[in-house]
Amino acid sequence: MSGHAHIHAAPGAPTSGATAPAWRLVVTVALGGAFAGALIAYVYQGTLPAIQRYADARIAGAVHEVLAGPARLDTLYLVGDTLSRTPPAGVELRQATKAFVGYDGNGARIGVAVEAAAPGFADEVRLMVGFNPATSTLTGYAMLGQKETPGLGDKIEKDTAFVGRFRGKVAPLSGTKNNTTSASMVQTITGATISSRAVIRIINDAVARWQPRLAAFDQRGTR
Repeated sequence: MSGHAHIHAAPGAPTSGATAPAWRLVVTVALGGAFAGALIAYVYQGTLPAIQRYADARIAGAVHEVLAGPARLDTLYLVGDTLSRTPPAGVELRQATKAFVGYDGNGARIGVAVEAAAPGFADEVRLMVGFNPATSTLTGYAMLGQKETPGLGDKIEKDTAFVGRFRGKVAPLSGTKNNTTSASMVQTITGATISSRAVIRIINDAVARWQPRLAAFDQRGTR
């Protein structure tokens, strides 16, 4: 026999705490969530001014588009159910409901632009609607937001022929599948009837909502 001695290692002591305590996991998750939340808030605050500038520019562009580049604009604010040149107290100007009144170079009013929205086929459709409150004649509309079906419903924004059909029409409007010369009818888009009729409904509602308020404002101004 060889004289080699066999040395047996002492059995290892049982490992304690191999699994982290539940409270440690809770604390880790809470700290991670707080950090992520703080990071999101920081990024949001940093990008908010740019987002607001973009939104303001889009609204301003839509107003000038539907009123065909007015020489001058006035802003009226909805206070309760009455229009005023003074914004409502305690409301941020961006959040206040407004009507933009456009004038030509001679000071004559050429139309009013208002924001309006309603459900379309896929999601809410937001428009800037321009019209002459004295005659209900439309000066046009511009898209502020839509998520309609690409290639079909989104034609309410991208099909310039469809958008152009509304200029000079007189509200209230109705839709038709056929070509029309009627002053109060608009040919809808084939394959996107729901989206087309959503635009018509939004415009009709906007004119019906704002025309009496504008008439009341005009009457107060002439007293």
